[in-house]
Amino acid sequence: MARGRPRPPAWRRALPENITGWSFALPASALVLGLGFFPVIWSFLLSTKASNGFGPEQSVGLANYRELAHDPEWLAAVSRSLKFTALYVPVTVLLGLGLALLLNKKIRFIGFYRTCFFVPFVASAAATGVIFLYVLDPQYGVVDNVIAWMGFKRQLFLDDPDWALFLLAPIYTWTAVGFDILIYLAALQDVPQDQSEAARIDGAGRFAVFRHVILPAVRPITVLAVVWETINALQFFDIAWATKRGGPIDATTVIIVYGYKLGFVQGQAGLGAAVACVLFVAIVLLVVMQVGYARWRKLDVV
Repeated sequence: MARGRPRPPAWRRALPENITGWSFALPASALVLGLGFFPVIWSFLLSTKASNGFGPEQSVGLANYRELAHDPEWLAAVSRSLKFTALYVPVTVLLGLGLALLLNKKIRFIGFYRTCFFVPFVASAAATGVIFLYVLDPQYGVVDNVIAWMGFKRQLFLDDPDWALFLLAPIYTWTAVGFDILIYLAALQDVPQDQSEAARIDGAGRFAVFRHVILPAVRPITVLAVVWETINALQFFDIAWATKRGGPIDATTVIIVYGYKLGFVQGQAGLGAAVACVLFVAIVLLVVMQVGYARWRKLDVV
């Protein structure tokens, strides 16, 4: 009996299908990689030069990073960003979970309620900042007029350097909590109903069901939400710039605002790029820690 032709290996049989798949994915992948990695590389190269972004450049090595390390304004900007992160992240994540639990009910007009909470997330954050700038204006803002009508003293709100950063945190939460609601809703709808019902049959109350059934189910999403919102907080810029340009008296000058001022207001593009590179490294380390934590706890986050 004649021997048949040898069967080609699996990788060769799958080669035409792989080529077809990559031919569709390659243009988008090249675009994403180009838009993602080219600015990072260019920023790092720019951070090693003394440049205003337009004129001649002079290579200075790591001098910009050494200058940042001894710059009190940079250290103050980092401190404000960390303070803002501590104010913003826990409230946003917990509020997202709480609202998702409420919006997971089967009631009338539930789709309308969900849309109302999600619309601020897709709206322009800069436009939101301008709106709140007028709403909280001490002269003709709605909030201060109501306070004055009630017989109380008008407040400075965003014009008060002691309170401006604290007020921007809930404003940013209002714009961003829709994303947390969305991912928590998706996670809650995947929670097996039979587990909750079994716990109730065994005599567990609502808090016990939440603690022992719902919380373990949404723990991977919580890790993702915390990391996502921490990155958002460290990159906070648009509302801070749209309201007071980092003021008053640099009270809302966080990391990105400080880098923007260096690069585009003061004409120190090299220092501004160094700020961006330091922040990029910090975010990468944060993501690596998240991946490590997820693998250590065996969470299906990545």
